[in-house]
Amino acid sequence: MNLRYPAEAPHPVVRRLATGEFDEGPEYATYRRRGTTDWLLVQTLDGQGRFGRVAAAPGSVTLVRPGTLHDYATVGDRWHFLYAHLHPKPDWLPLLDWPEVAPGIVQLHPADPTFERIADHLRDAVRHQRSVLPQAEQLSVNSLEAALLWCDTQNPKAVQIDDRLLRAIEIIDQDLTANLDVPRLARAVNLSVSRFAHLFRDQLGVTPQQFVEHRRLDAAARLLELTSRSVASVAAQVGYADPLYFSTRFRRHTGSSPTTYRKSS
Repeated sequence: MNLRYPAEAPHPVVRRLATGEFDEGPEYATYRRRGTTDWLLVQTLDGQGRFGRVAAAPGSVTLVRPGTLHDYATVGDRWHFLYAHLHPKPDWLPLLDWPEVAPGIVQLHPADPTFERIADHLRDAVRHQRSVLPQAEQLSVNSLEAALLWCDTQNPKAVQIDDRLLRAIEIIDQDLTANLDVPRLARAVNLSVSRFAHLFRDQLGVTPQQFVEHRRLDAAARLLELTSRSVASVAAQVGYADPLYFSTRFRRHTGSSPTTYRKSS
């Protein structure tokens, strides 16, 4: 018996990474009976597509493993999506272990703020790949890795952190010199002080105040290692107005004074 298949689509040549953004109409369809040797990541921004019988609705991020049938197409009038064909680095493989929705196909449905972060990083990957800079490919790879790390925050198979806590962590990392007390952070993520503090301790294992201090002192350690700035300057840059107090906290955190830490590193 002769089996008839749809026309085989061209196979992309992917050395490491190929990215792009498509906004396709109802006629768009791709069929590769044996799939490809790379992974295919698709983030649906608008409209809808399908992978076989798996819906690729807005808000979804879909991964197709190597060697899996490629049978995907627009559903309805439009499918707007970002994509990446990738050969992952070995340490990326745990980041690709998502819930399986069909043989060889895994999928996530990230919450809205994180979904937008993923899209931003994928667009950066596309932009960098089009660049003429000699560092363009590595910049694109770094952006894709950032997108996968944000996907991992939404993976039910991974350790979960509440989206509101992720937002608080972003606020902390944006400006370590800011007022980062618990009431301000709680207000910024629309939680009561008590609920925010409890959730933070429950999911991250430290209090918000301890987390902020660790972030500041870790940043100070990097500055001491990589710059020749004075201890007072380093202290101010990570949010400590009093260099003596900074030195006391730094010694407790690392076991060394800032000056000794710099010499040893």
